[in-house]
Amino acid sequence: MSELDAATIEGVGERYDVESMMDVRRRTRLALRAIAEQCEVGMTERQARTMARDTLDALDLRRGWHPTLVRFGPNTVREFLDRDGGDVRLREADIFFIDIGPVFNELEGDAGETFTTGADLDFERCARDVRAIWDEVREGWFVHRLSGRRLYEFAAQRCAERGWVLNLELTGHRISDYPHKVHFAGAMSEVELVPSSDLWVLEIGLAHPNRTYGAFYEDTLLADQSF
Repeated sequence: MSELDAATIEGVGERYDVESMMDVRRRTRLALRAIAEQCEVGMTERQARTMARDTLDALDLRRGWHPTLVRFGPNTVREFLDRDGGDVRLREADIFFIDIGPVFNELEGDAGETFTTGADLDFERCARDVRAIWDEVREGWFVHRLSGRRLYEFAAQRCAERGWVLNLELTGHRISDYPHKVHFAGAMSEVELVPSSDLWVLEIGLAHPNRTYGAFYEDTLLADQSF
């Protein structure tokens, strides 16, 4: 890959600013947690999505660059834009994830996380593992300087070692001033460069190999992930 190719793939517009992007990230993650706290047993996915949109609206984050997703139970393994899973309800012992991509001050946020209700040990392990694998892949980026393609080869390996299947539909992407797709619309797994901090979202989606449930976690890759 030439230097020009890398510069194009990681291009930004005039509105891009790292400090402002970190503010959007903070707002996005706070919003995600606020939505999760309002997900109640017995609620349907349709009700949860309405609640999520209302919550984002109240936080001035309603405009999004991708649809707001709240997925319960068996729908956690459906493809990103698949809306054919029916209006399932959140059960007493269940697994669910939230994925939001708001735009604030013309800058993009993106966050996804998995939660559980009740005390199902399999669901709890799934939710823990997706975050643990995300952390391991992030270390592969930060410490070992793996390329985007190599990161997802590593992710597939780590999922298999823990007994999960990596969802290859969800393999990371750019983030920047809206819309990032004018710079690069492809996946992180397609690039041979080592992703730069603040410009890429690392996604890990996994599924049980035999049962109908999975988990999802995503965050921006940062040199300091502690805040």
